[in-house]
Amino acid sequence: MKKGFTLVEIMIVVAIIGLLAAIAIPNFIKARETSQTNACIENLRQMDSAKQQWAIEEKKTSTDTPVAADLDDYIKGGFASLECPASGTYTIGDMSTDPVCSVAGHVLP
Repeated sequence: MKKGFTLVEIMIVVAIIGLLAAIAIPNFIKARETSQTNACIENLRQMDSAKQQWAIEEKKTSTDTPVAADLDDYIKGGFASLECPASGTYTIGDMSTDPVCSVAGHVLP
């Protein structure tokens, strides 16, 4: 008597693994996108906070626009440490506007 698996048993196992993968992969992708969005929004919050601190300390008005070097002292690791996980680019903007990311959906609430 030979021991082993039949072709049908192997096909059933492969089908079950394929079904589980079909269910799991979209959820992993959605979780990754959500995580990237949340990380980017946190970076935007840090930028906005740094802008506000810079404006107060330097006595700036709502029409003044800081550059990245102006915010280095107010962000741990400097402005260069803030990168969008989805490869977007940040625009600081003037004091009357929120900083923005080039990736759709990455906005301050």
